[in-house]
Amino acid sequence: MKAVVYEEYAPDDDFKRILTVKDVEEPKPKPDEVVFAVKAAALNYNDIWGMRGTPIPVPLPHISGSDAAGEVIAVGDEVKYFQVGDRVVSHSNMSCRVCAACTDGREYDCRYRTIWGFETGPLWGGFCGVTHLPEVNVVKIPDSVSFDDAAAASMTLLTSWHMLVGRAKIKPGQTVLIMGGGSGVGSFGIQIAKLYGCKVIATASPDKLDNCLQLGADYAVDHRKDDWPKEVRAVTKEISKATGVAPGIDISFDHIGETHFNKQLTLLKYGGTLVQCGATTGYNAQTDLRHIFFKGTNILGSTQGTKAELEQGLYWMAQGKIKAVVDSVYPFEEAAEAHAKMVTGRGLFGKILLKPE
Repeated sequence: MKAVVYEEYAPDDDFKRILTVKDVEEPKPKPDEVVFAVKAAALNYNDIWGMRGTPIPVPLPHISGSDAAGEVIAVGDEVKYFQVGDRVVSHSNMSCRVCAACTDGREYDCRYRTIWGFETGPLWGGFCGVTHLPEVNVVKIPDSVSFDDAAAASMTLLTSWHMLVGRAKIKPGQTVLIMGGGSGVGSFGIQIAKLYGCKVIATASPDKLDNCLQLGADYAVDHRKDDWPKEVRAVTKEISKATGVAPGIDISFDHIGETHFNKQLTLLKYGGTLVQCGATTGYNAQTDLRHIFFKGTNILGSTQGTKAELEQGLYWMAQGKIKAVVDSVYPFEEAAEAHAKMVTGRGLFGKILLKPE
């Protein structure tokens, strides 16, 4: 079968030098595993980290890809809930399922957890013609959801759902700030907040503002402007006049990190929440602690989510209330170009997919 493979790192982001399409052996199912033919797989930033060899050195040779959707072609003897022909998508949070965190329903906090397609291997990820996962790490795709949409949703919908619903406990009528609304997680964040009946202010680069509004955001602000917080604050005052609620942000949804972190704190209401899942601009955020202790601010870390949360998100996709945003689709042979586009972000809105054919 075909697979996108690399056998060395590219700290200089020269992905074309290391990525090759190779024939690798097709997997056979272990007793608890499901084997499926990959119809579509989505890119994530952990694919970039893997090729760079940082922040952790991933196993080599490596097949990336944490989000893969396809059709089951074989199952192990101990598999109970899946059969050949089922349409499935990956739940890439691989946890031990027996530790205190896992048995408390917090599989994302498992100290033994790994991210499939990033930390697994060698040669075990989604960018291949056929792949395999334990039964507990696959979810059935609703009939009305396509393979492309399921792959585009797998990790980003899960992450966004867990951030807003699982961690921040979003409530109807709140004012929600979605940072980076043009990203995969941001596009789902906008839609989840609207599903909950919230006022949504999305930030993005100038070329993506209209896209955020089309997804359902009530307001869109260019976060590349120096005075973007002033514009957001003015919007919250406008919302306050119309609704009678106090001005400010109830929940700030962040994955940008260092460059915009402290400014988000200034926008939160007393008792407001900043929920954070990543740091694409850097980890070393400067924080004015007065915005935390004096305002009773909640700062919540968030990563991945439960299999049940992914199923909840897919349910709402099947109802037409949430949709995946697919920016572009590339064949395996153009994997380097696809990853380069993700790194630059130029003209990118939504997810990039890879397909075997």
